[in-house]
Amino acid sequence: MCGIVGYVGGQSAQDVVVAGLKRLEYRGYDSAGVAVLADGGLAAAKKAGKLVNLEKELGDRPLPAGRTGIGHTRWATHGAPTDVNAHPHLDNAGRVAVVHNGIIENFAALRRELTGRGHALGSETDTEVVAHLLAEAFSAGGDLADAMRQVCRRLEGAFTLVAVHADQPDVVVGARRNSPLVVGVGHDEWFLASDVSAFIAHTRSAVELGQDQVVELSRDGVVVTGFDGDLAEVREYHVDWDASAAEKGGHASFMLKEIADQPQAVADTLLGRVDGEGTLLLDEVRIPAAELREIDKVVIVACGTAFHAGMIAKYAIEHWTRLPCETELASEFRYRDPILDHRTLVVAISQSGETMDTLMALRHAREQGAKVLAICNTNGSTIPRESDAVLYTHAGPEVAVASTKAFLTQLVACYLVALYLGQSRGTKWGDEIRTVVRQLSAVPGQVARVLEAMEPVRELARSLAHHDTVLFVGRHVGYPVALEGALKLKELAYMHAEGFAAGELKHGPIALIEEGLPVVVIAPSPRGRSVLHDKVVSNIQEIRARGARTVVIAEEGDEAVLPYADHLITVPATPTLLQPLVATVPLQVFACELATARGNEVDQPRNLAKSVTVE
Repeated sequence: MCGIVGYVGGQSAQDVVVAGLKRLEYRGYDSAGVAVLADGGLAAAKKAGKLVNLEKELGDRPLPAGRTGIGHTRWATHGAPTDVNAHPHLDNAGRVAVVHNGIIENFAALRRELTGRGHALGSETDTEVVAHLLAEAFSAGGDLADAMRQVCRRLEGAFTLVAVHADQPDVVVGARRNSPLVVGVGHDEWFLASDVSAFIAHTRSAVELGQDQVVELSRDGVVVTGFDGDLAEVREYHVDWDASAAEKGGHASFMLKEIADQPQAVADTLLGRVDGEGTLLLDEVRIPAAELREIDKVVIVACGTAFHAGMIAKYAIEHWTRLPCETELASEFRYRDPILDHRTLVVAISQSGETMDTLMALRHAREQGAKVLAICNTNGSTIPRESDAVLYTHAGPEVAVASTKAFLTQLVACYLVALYLGQSRGTKWGDEIRTVVRQLSAVPGQVARVLEAMEPVRELARSLAHHDTVLFVGRHVGYPVALEGALKLKELAYMHAEGFAAGELKHGPIALIEEGLPVVVIAPSPRGRSVLHDKVVSNIQEIRARGARTVVIAEEGDEAVLPYADHLITVPATPTLLQPLVATVPLQVFACELATARGNEVDQPRNLAKSVTVE
């Protein structure tokens, strides 16, 4: 998500760090800051907004010249995007500075512990507790690397940490758990960054840190240990990407990178959602529990891909809470005079938090007395600010216009909201909720497995690049997946693509079926809803009997579809309601590859914008 840069060497640390942050701007961010060690002390500057705000601050009030420093571009998770919440964070004495990517799940308990010992914490972030813990550990003896190892052993969650201490003027220390951090090895200078694009202008020699490792950069070189202090083996490699490709992680497009990011994005969205007692948590809730229990209807408003996430959420909410749930296109919502009152919960889904249609629907709902819960990927944006409760997805910035990882994390968030409502209303027992959360926790690994087996999907996409039409069909939660698959193909390949509920084929759309027409079918699990599965197998037979070319996405081990699938794409077995998390991924890869084969620009499709801020 956020951008991190650290430097030890002979150049101006401020210049190197700020230039590195500029090369990380593609990741998206809402504030920026730097810290430099100089003259036996530590100086820092940080500003909300774009990097230009920080550069202006540094121009007006330059930091002392130093050769060691760290910097950060923040994508807000805990606390609004303000100057105070921006990184770096310092301890009370101003001797330690730390920057951080990820989420520290047990920060609230650590914060209470620190305040009980007299520490004054001024921000809303989880990061600030690390600066204070590092200061304590350092003052107890040892060095900054020792202090970092001690602190990391106490932290829960996923994090990358990079820190400096005024008492060690030529040292930068970093640590990682489930969040990327890479070392750049130059000539008598060393770099730390969240990806290689930050330092590729200086060196192409790099060392990637492993899980639960601490790295110490100094004038003497690089030392890597585990959190337990044992020395770790270091393997240097050469980066052969150019600067543009480095930003994309070596992928040909941001969309391909963001598809590949999905296992991590899903894992990040699940982080910190369950407390020590097994209770589900949202990010911000300003709805009293008694009022939440009085809710008698849920209405989901969203646009485009987010609307498809909402359609899937409807199945989960109704199944897990027994509340009636409607799904509405935000652009249509307020023009049909919807029936809302104080017992209606409106769920507004938006990646950017600025989608104008969704924002206006939200405002109309609040005018009618309804409660609003936002699902959003951008902390501090308008939709979360104007809502009564918020659950942030942690997809990180999504550069490509066509949504991929934002969609999967919206799905995860929708499932969590459904479970939260079930918890609040007593329709789901704690052990039932924990079972579903465990199933969700397995999804990142399942998505990774899907991604590893995508070459046949790419070959199929290239073979269909000359076609003018592709149809998609599905039942139950497979129907919104079919709609999403068709939308991706429209957005990227500029092809005629339609998604249908499979049972509706015989009510008209089957007239479109002709010889050689590609039809993608999302088959449900034969284990979860066997009747549903049997119906879809019948639909596939109807389609194939009319000469269509069938592409079937089915669960591993599903033998019943084999005789009727011209092309079979298998996905890991999942509970029925969660299948969209794995079934959507091949459709993303399919659309991206087909569009590329047709010579289209996949990151910025024609006529489209990432954030639609007009009605």
